[in-house]
Amino acid sequence: MALSLLIAVIVSILAWSQFRRRQNLPPGPYPFPIIGNILQLGRNPQKSLTHLSKTYGPLMSLKLGSIHTVVVSSPDSAKLVLQEHDQAFSGRTIPAAAEAHGFDMISIGLIPVGERWRKLRKLCKEQMFKARRLDGGAGVRREKVGRLVDYLRECSARGRAVDLGQAAFVTSFNLLSATFFSVDLIEFESDATQQLKKTVEGRIKKRSEFYFGRLLGVLGGIIDERFESRYMERKNDLLAALFDLMEGSDEYDFNFKDIQHLFLDLFLGGSDTTQSTVEWAMTELLANPEKMSNAKNELKSVIGEKKQVEESHISRLPYLQALIKQTLRLHPPAPFLVPRQVDRLPLADRMLSLLLGSILHNFEWEMEGGVTSDTTEEFGLTLHKAAPLKAIPLCCL
Repeated sequence: MALSLLIAVIVSILAWSQFRRRQNLPPGPYPFPIIGNILQLGRNPQKSLTHLSKTYGPLMSLKLGSIHTVVVSSPDSAKLVLQEHDQAFSGRTIPAAAEAHGFDMISIGLIPVGERWRKLRKLCKEQMFKARRLDGGAGVRREKVGRLVDYLRECSARGRAVDLGQAAFVTSFNLLSATFFSVDLIEFESDATQQLKKTVEGRIKKRSEFYFGRLLGVLGGIIDERFESRYMERKNDLLAALFDLMEGSDEYDFNFKDIQHLFLDLFLGGSDTTQSTVEWAMTELLANPEKMSNAKNELKSVIGEKKQVEESHISRLPYLQALIKQTLRLHPPAPFLVPRQVDRLPLADRMLSLLLGSILHNFEWEMEGGVTSDTTEEFGLTLHKAAPLKAIPLCCL
């Protein structure tokens, strides 16, 4: 009896404390003691939050365990937080998985906004995303997409289904590795590719120390080898530019470890998200044949029946652009954004359009075994399909 009374008193105190605290917070669902609103998020929290915001509005408060959380879910509110008051909201809670190998102390996406963050951001902007450098890499992107189309033609000739997510991953990963190191690191359908894809996706699991260590080991080996041979063979890639800055500029104070983690950042942020978006776009299109037909008709009218998709065509493909934007809205690769606004990664804009346009323009598609495309999601730090999308390419140009 005494224990029951004590528990009732404790629960009452916690509930009253929550009530008093919520007077200064936006509206939101009432939290349970201790666990808060965690159970209301479910397995797909991005969808649960969308549903809850229809009841409680674009600014909504939740309690996740002991942490008070304010959810911002409208463009106007996001602009207010991320642009007008970006400094006040620039901090973030570091997930435990990101602490592996000190990644949280070096990653451009995780370190506090300050001098070092600004230098890293400036470095990426000047060395990767300037229009001149992007235009200079058009040939590399054309080559990588051409290899993807050749691979799909091979599969089409054999009547084989393609794991589209893995094919997009190989293409985007090799594009990045060619831009960074002037080499391709993986091949279609190899064991090494499968392992690397699992490594990239596995960064959010308990074994993040192992997965981060594996990726850093690969990157460290490439960096060491190139540094030793930098005077014997000059290459025009990002790594060569970083070596020049490291040795000849006082503005950027970084070492081999910094370079390793910068490339880790760029690979994790570029390959996984591009693959996910292409896979989700094709999943939705295979489930909506009319939308697929509209996209293919636009590509045919702008490009012609026998020609390949080029970056110069992208601005004249509004329907394709709309498909990509709608895919990102329905299946955002990172549903919970880091609380710092990032400029639009221009390389990803070009690569997504080129990849999806080429996949659609060169082939008709049907699901393996005639099954319906599966739109089940698997939530983590990034949003993945629960099952890989496997489809058969038909009617090569």
